[in-house]
Amino acid sequence: MFGKKDVGSAAAKRNGFSVLGPDVTVTGDIEADSDLHIDGIVAGDLVCASLIQTADSRITGAVRAQSARIGGTIEGSVTVDALTIEASARISGDIAYKTVTIEGGATVDGRLSRIDGNDDTASGPVRLITAAE
Repeated sequence: MFGKKDVGSAAAKRNGFSVLGPDVTVTGDIEADSDLHIDGIVAGDLVCASLIQTADSRITGAVRAQSARIGGTIEGSVTVDALTIEASARISGDIAYKTVTIEGGATVDGRLSRIDGNDDTASGPVRLITAAE
């Protein structure tokens, strides 16, 4: 009736995700190979493959991911290759990105810098594209 699962396999690790619910508070750094969905509070640095942060969540610390959809509050630096900042987001800290989308209503208090494919410290301007273009 109960099958043995190979939870330690590379496929299980690659396709896994973790959820921190709204009633969860984590104090300390989080590092995950999997995707994270944050509904609660994190007081520490966070490193993961992909991050989804909901509107009522809060992260106090540096965030580093390959992709992220930010909807809550972050107090700290953000370094993400593909970043979407939702209208409900509030970010206080510098942001480094390869691609970024910022929805109207989002609040960002910090410096934005583009990560060049050849040099992780290169910076460039943010270009806002309107529907008329």
